[in-house]
Amino acid sequence: MGWSADEVRATVATYLHMLKMELAGQTYNKSKHRRALLQRLEGRSESAIELKHRNISAVLIELDHPAIPGYKPLPHYQRALVAEIVRQLQAEDALDALALDAVQRPAIPRAAEFSYDGIEVEAPGFRRSIPPDALEKVRHAVRRDYLDREARNASLGLAGEEFVVNFERWRLISAGKSKLADRVEHVSQSRGDGLGYDIESLEPDGRPRLIEVKTTSFGQHTPFFISQNELSLAKSEPENFILARVFEFRREPKLFSLRGPVERHCNLDPISYRARFF
Repeated sequence: MGWSADEVRATVATYLHMLKMELAGQTYNKSKHRRALLQRLEGRSESAIELKHRNISAVLIELDHPAIPGYKPLPHYQRALVAEIVRQLQAEDALDALALDAVQRPAIPRAAEFSYDGIEVEAPGFRRSIPPDALEKVRHAVRRDYLDREARNASLGLAGEEFVVNFERWRLISAGKSKLADRVEHVSQSRGDGLGYDIESLEPDGRPRLIEVKTTSFGQHTPFFISQNELSLAKSEPENFILARVFEFRREPKLFSLRGPVERHCNLDPISYRARFF
């Protein structure tokens, strides 16, 4: 049974309410909000609401808007859902202010003694796709390109690079390669930001790791932007180039690695160089 306009409206409103709390750094209970919403929807299950919230995450991410990290994006959604999300976003001054602050706020660097054990995770799987027409027609209606603004947040970018420098040193020391750890170099700071990568590190066997770092405060499926220079290096150094994606940086940072040409791992827009996982 299809979702009615009232059901879609209530579900989007609940999600955006939780998103405001997420961006404000407030504690909230997803299950409690889901159960409260359940009382307003006839014949829906908690799992159906969970899936719809995942649909909302997918739409928001495609609109370059922050989403709730705990809801893994699920494509294949109603056109009516896209329209309702855009309608509510246009009326949400408070959410706009919170999202803008979240992407522009200076980042606090992580201490070198941060516990790096267990922070590296598997990269998201991806499916080759193009954005639905329903999204392309309304993308201009969203107030700002929040993710582009976050990508230009120099404080966040530098903090993410320093985080990966420390992780690389920890990784080599943990492998019993302290001398190699001493050779890890933050080249975007020591040599300039035009090499196509940020960090020069090593594998335990001495092979080079040319690491480009992309950092976000949001979830692991958040799209990122890559330069032509970085793309060229990834193709010319397929065994050595690694894109380190740091995510949820302001909460509990984690990272995953994409080795070689980015097109192997992501859908890449040929004009904006925006890389996405679905």
